[in-house]
Amino acid sequence: MVLAAGGALAVAQGPTGNGGQGASSGSTVNAAAKVQQQLSQPGPSVTPSQGSNDPNYKGSIIQGKATDGVLGLTLDDAIQRGLRANLGLILQTSNEKSANGQKLEQLQQLLPTVTGSASYEVEQVNLAAYGLKFPGFNPIVGPFQVFDFRAYLTQNLVNVQSIENYLSAKHNYEAAKLTAQDARDLVVLTVGNAYLLCIADESRIAAVKAEMDESKVSLDQATAAHDAGTSPRLDVLRAQVDYQNEQQQLISTTNQLEKDKIALARAIGLPLDQKFELADQTPFVALETPDPAAAFQQALKQRKDLAAAAEQLKAGAAGKKAAWAEQLPSASFSGDYGDLGETPGHSHSTYSATGQITAPILQIAKTRGDEDVAAAQYDQTKARLSDQIQQVNADVRDSILDIQSSAKLVEATKTNLDTAKEALDEAQERFHAGVSDNLAVSQALAADETANDQYISALYQHNVAKLGLARALGVASTNYKDYLVQGPNAVQANPQGGK
Repeated sequence: MVLAAGGALAVAQGPTGNGGQGASSGSTVNAAAKVQQQLSQPGPSVTPSQGSNDPNYKGSIIQGKATDGVLGLTLDDAIQRGLRANLGLILQTSNEKSANGQKLEQLQQLLPTVTGSASYEVEQVNLAAYGLKFPGFNPIVGPFQVFDFRAYLTQNLVNVQSIENYLSAKHNYEAAKLTAQDARDLVVLTVGNAYLLCIADESRIAAVKAEMDESKVSLDQATAAHDAGTSPRLDVLRAQVDYQNEQQQLISTTNQLEKDKIALARAIGLPLDQKFELADQTPFVALETPDPAAAFQQALKQRKDLAAAAEQLKAGAAGKKAAWAEQLPSASFSGDYGDLGETPGHSHSTYSATGQITAPILQIAKTRGDEDVAAAQYDQTKARLSDQIQQVNADVRDSILDIQSSAKLVEATKTNLDTAKEALDEAQERFHAGVSDNLAVSQALAADETANDQYISALYQHNVAKLGLARALGVASTNYKDYLVQGPNAVQANPQGGK
């Protein structure tokens, strides 16, 4: 920041020779390219522990049809659309339904199972084929008919493995439900970042247009001075190059805005042929950052992905017990009751009841193998949870550092921008007065463009960092407004993330 401010002051003082001109021009081009590349990136590293690199959050299910008018899209409207149509959230919700289905399947192993059947048979039997031959007795029996109406019941009385499998499926379902809730935060982070990037693009377009006006003034001054015979043709050519560069920059920046608006529409389920304009502008609003240790404790209570990982760990523990329980005996009951006879009118009730105890006798390798697999999965889940807790701690601290540094960067780049504009005004006045050529004006225009890029980038980074802190604390889907548009005490006033 000090070097940037010093560079702007050096430009304001003017060049000292041709060597200075080359160094300033190269530095300006490199700085502008770096800032433009930075604007195209997703801002400061928020590193959410899940879903940040998932391309599904950049897609959506289209809702509605495009209208003829221009839609005024607010940040809140964009986020609400994303929470309804974002593909990542929809897929996580489907995973939740799938996990619930698996839980019900395991529950059925513990509940009675009743089935019914009705059958009608016509038979003719050759007793001789079975070696039954009696003198004077016809071995052909039938044809005869049999009606059978019957109900069957099965019930596991004692089965530890089925109980543990159900508990494991239950915890997996809770984890899937919490993951779907966490996906809402990721949608807000994705959509909010896309919206803020479009705001930065619009700010850049406005800045380029202002720079075009400045360069047009310089071109008109150089042309008038050349026509009056007081300025060489070189000044006109230099001013014309500056003006054309700004035209090219405007084309490029406008194209980037349109592409970023397409990305925003993709994330929120808006038809790509729907014309819309951003209805909100998010200015710089200072945010009093919380203490990192206190914020980390808050995140431990509110991050849904951590709660989901804890449920997965419980599922893994139940899976270990289920694998161990394979060697235990199980008790079950089965029975049937029905009506059997030649005809429904000539029938009688029949039934059977069976109690059964089964126990594995020789399957040591299978039981040991299943235990090892379950233990390894449990250990992996436990290690991931431990690492994920530290990642959340890093998320919180990184976001706080990003907010603090980007806030200082906003102040520094604003000062740099004011200095660059003052230098540009002075260079234009000196050229208009005939005191110097327009080389200083050209350099001042480049410095002003760089300062604008840096200021816009700093504003964008600051807002994304605040949104990243809301995600790191686990309150992005409910309290993002507190972090983007409210006053400096918003976080302190709502330490638990309540609206």
